[in-house]
Amino acid sequence: MHRSSGFRLFVVGFLALLMFIPLFFVGAVIDDRANYSREAIYSVGEEWGGVQHINGPQLVIPVSEQVVNRKPFEVIDPVTGQRRLDDKGEPVIQYRDVTEVVTKAPVYLYPGQFGLHLTTRTEERHRGIFTVPVYVAEARMTFDFPAAQAVSVLEAGEYLEWGLATVDLQLGSNRGLRGAASLQADGAEVSLEPLAGAADGAGGIFAAVGDPRGIQTYQVTLGLNGAQELSATPVGRSSKVTMSGDWQHPSFFGAFLPDASKISDKGFEATWTIPHLARALPQIARADFSAEGFRSAGFGVRFFQPNDFYQKAYRAARYGILFISMTFLAVFLLDRAGARPAHPVQYMLIGLAQSVFVLLMVSYAEQIGFGPAYALSSAATIGLLVIFAATGLKLGRRALVLGGMLAVLYAVLYLILRSADYALIAGATLAFLALAGTMIATRNEDWYGPIQPDRQRRGLFAGRGPAQTDQQPPKVMVPADGPQV
Repeated sequence: MHRSSGFRLFVVGFLALLMFIPLFFVGAVIDDRANYSREAIYSVGEEWGGVQHINGPQLVIPVSEQVVNRKPFEVIDPVTGQRRLDDKGEPVIQYRDVTEVVTKAPVYLYPGQFGLHLTTRTEERHRGIFTVPVYVAEARMTFDFPAAQAVSVLEAGEYLEWGLATVDLQLGSNRGLRGAASLQADGAEVSLEPLAGAADGAGGIFAAVGDPRGIQTYQVTLGLNGAQELSATPVGRSSKVTMSGDWQHPSFFGAFLPDASKISDKGFEATWTIPHLARALPQIARADFSAEGFRSAGFGVRFFQPNDFYQKAYRAARYGILFISMTFLAVFLLDRAGARPAHPVQYMLIGLAQSVFVLLMVSYAEQIGFGPAYALSSAATIGLLVIFAATGLKLGRRALVLGGMLAVLYAVLYLILRSADYALIAGATLAFLALAGTMIATRNEDWYGPIQPDRQRRGLFAGRGPAQTDQQPPKVMVPADGPQV
């Protein structure tokens, strides 16, 4: 059976399946390194300012109501100054009406016209061997409030505390506030204070603006540090938001994609124009919908690192079984004419070498980048396999053919890893061409192998009785005087 090409091919296929085991552990190592990288990126990002979102502004007007309550009180004797007692010695109780001011749920009012312009400048910070992109943003807001409409949500007996009105602006984190932070009401500077108890544990700022009915326009300027994401909520009845920066790989996300965007080597620009009907967020309410509004209508940009080398390495591990199988197939086709076929242990060594290639690529990529690491790792792996084929497998000059095939395989793998969009078509085409080449190269192969003499006698693989041979059965000699052998 060991001379049968079909049997040997089944063994090679089984060995290829066994290579899933080392590739699985390689993938686990890559996941561990990727998690370590993400932890470093998150840690640096949080220290720099974290994910920033601008949720607001909103005008908050306290509401009060005068309530008349009938309350009991003890009667005091004006002569003795002591409590007056009845015949039973109990305090004499009388009732009177008391007018009290009760604080009710405030009115939350969003802007009529809201304009926000965000500009970002990216920087790099380092934690160990990892590089973390962060940004410095400047936010400029212009908005107004239709304050007179606030009375429309009052109930009977309630009134607005106009002089206690505040403008609240929620942020992702106050730690990211840097540089100037100012609020101007019709050109007059208004003092800003940190906002405590913002929704979902976020940070924020507020300003006590007094009676807002006489204020036409508000302007806010903020300097923010942040990482990973920058987003906003379209809180105006009519909202226009623009974002621009020098990051070359922005990833827009959220409830709305930009109306127009431009991405180039110099950075990006994006514009959103959103009417209030496009989002489920009331302009005037007696409850704070900030958190819900951000979850349902927030949008922004992620500072995305496309196709980083951990993603490439993980995909290389997933494609590894395909490339190991192709290498096994090439070795099988090259040594099938030899006197001593390759041993299963030799196939396993070849598969392990290609599995270690992925680890080499990741370890070097962390130090010198993906391109040089891939070139160095693939050259080392191809060189090792060619030397092993020439000396261990005794392929001679056929080892050069194997080297050429491996060079093509690793070149295709590089293209697959560099372009996620064309990875599937490249891998599928390569697999089809490899299968087609194998079918053509083995079209005349005798998969049963040479027939052994014992098979000839038993007529195996013939589909009939004992096989015919050239030997003739002994003849029986019958003499005239009686039978005699």
